[in-house]
Amino acid sequence: MAGGKVYSFEEVRKHSDRKDCWLIIAGKVYDVTPFMEEHPGGDEVLLACVGKDATADFEDIGHTDSAKELMPQYCIGEVDAATIPAKLTYDVVTKDASRSEKATTSGGTWATLLQLALPVLLLALAFALQNYTRAKAE
Repeated sequence: MAGGKVYSFEEVRKHSDRKDCWLIIAGKVYDVTPFMEEHPGGDEVLLACVGKDATADFEDIGHTDSAKELMPQYCIGEVDAATIPAKLTYDVVTKDASRSEKATTSGGTWATLLQLALPVLLLALAFALQNYTRAKAE
């Protein structure tokens, strides 16, 4: 760790793009900018973890020991735990909100109906075919 500097949550949160990416994992701050292209899961995985405590995300993946051994070289300090908000709010940004709303109201209804009706129709067809072959055999 370089100098043991303590960063506020808001300071860490400012570093949230491909050219300047910091993560908080287990109370430590990591500048993973140089690792973005090398990350096996791609840079999108790292970018999805910015602006929050990424400890749970990191642990859920089940990183290898060799991955964990790389961490100290990217550690630049610690986060001040008192500055981490109790509950974070996120703004969901969509490319075309009106288009996605249309898809969920019209297309979404038909897709749900089809997902429910198709198995029932297949079962009815199988039952009818079974009864037809049984009646024909008698």
